[in-house]
Amino acid sequence: MPRAFQPEKAKGLRATYQLELNGEGGGTWVMEIADGRCQVREGRADAPDGTLTMAASDYVALAKGELDVIKAFMSGRIKFQGDLSLAARLPSLFKR
Repeated sequence: MPRAFQPEKAKGLRATYQLELNGEGGGTWVMEIADGRCQVREGRADAPDGTLTMAASDYVALAKGELDVIKAFMSGRIKFQGDLSLAARLPSLFKR
């Protein structure tokens, strides 16, 4: 994910996202975006700004550009808890 990150699209953004990936290949990850950088580590955030929950296979499909994030969210394949403006900003931050 950090390789696809577009720092110029994240100006002024400071956010911590919790990623809960279910199923085969899943796990719990923290994605921190600050100062034009994106860092991902395994584990839990103390106080995430938002939590994304999805199947690990859907995460892979999103990263490859094979799954439309809006359709996946609307159909319930992706769930988000937290500041919805941060969720809306996420797709524009990464190349597909």
